[in-house]
Amino acid sequence: MKILILRFSSIGDIVLTTPVIRCLKKKFPEAEIHYATKKSFHAIVQHNPYISKIHLLNESFMELVSELKQEKFDYVIDLHNNQRTLLLKLMLGVKSFSFNKLNFEKWLMVNFKINRLPNKHIVGRYLETCKALGVEDDKDGLDYFIAKSDEVDLNTLPETFHKGYIAWVIGAKQHTKRFPSEKIVHTINQLNYPVVLLGGKEDFENGERINSQLATRSQQLFNACGKYSLNQSASLVQQAKVVVTNDTGLMHIAATFKKPIVSIWGNTIPEFGMDPYYGWKIPLSLVAPKFQIPNLECRPCSKLGYEACPKGHFKCMNLHDEKLLADKIRYLVSL
Repeated sequence: MKILILRFSSIGDIVLTTPVIRCLKKKFPEAEIHYATKKSFHAIVQHNPYISKIHLLNESFMELVSELKQEKFDYVIDLHNNQRTLLLKLMLGVKSFSFNKLNFEKWLMVNFKINRLPNKHIVGRYLETCKALGVEDDKDGLDYFIAKSDEVDLNTLPETFHKGYIAWVIGAKQHTKRFPSEKIVHTINQLNYPVVLLGGKEDFENGERINSQLATRSQQLFNACGKYSLNQSASLVQQAKVVVTNDTGLMHIAATFKKPIVSIWGNTIPEFGMDPYYGWKIPLSLVAPKFQIPNLECRPCSKLGYEACPKGHFKCMNLHDEKLLADKIRYLVSL
């Protein structure tokens, strides 16, 4: 049996599909599990032992279609469910199962604040997509596999960080998901613990601004933004004491390693079903406290985010209490 899973983007969404990969392989141990994604996200699934073969979408969609046709799949599990995957399924012509994205329910929540969203994490909804094949959730949470060559030796970091640090993810694709840098500075000033800033190359300058405002604590802050690959950043997350993060991909990678996570929410909401997922029964208020501003009539303003607050006030981030945030981080570090 050959089964193809489709999820072209993005980091967090792909990580959240990993229970489907594992549970399919457990249900059908002799089956070949193939995975199709964009070339830029190859590293996320590259070392997953449950995947038999990875197919990459690069420049040519038709080249991917031609490659997939040669495999003669028995089933397609579409966890992306957009126009491109619809066309792909039609061209492959095999039995498929498609993920329900709940676009109407999200539209109601964003535009009218009418909550018709199911009280179920997106991982559970991903797994429902292959329910007809008898696949069940094994409750083991998310997966992320790092090659030995991508493991970061903490001895290569400044000596201050060798005995432990907080990983703070300052990046996010959209501005309205990013905790403001001045509030990061105010929070870190209340922590007596080393902090590693994580993000992409586009976050490096912001990391430098944060560092410059923490001159008296510069020995306890390391700007790693853009200096490491995704898998190396995942290694730094794995070795952190606590992870502080926006609603972004490294938040879900932190959950794969069962790290204590402090998530900071702006225009998006956990009710969309994409908060940290552990898969094990443990109080999330203890392990993964979610900081969000309740009762804002404008929140959520989007299911994804914007480059600027549509209202101009950015209350969903600006109203966060840095002292409460610092207190929770310190508490988790002490455990």
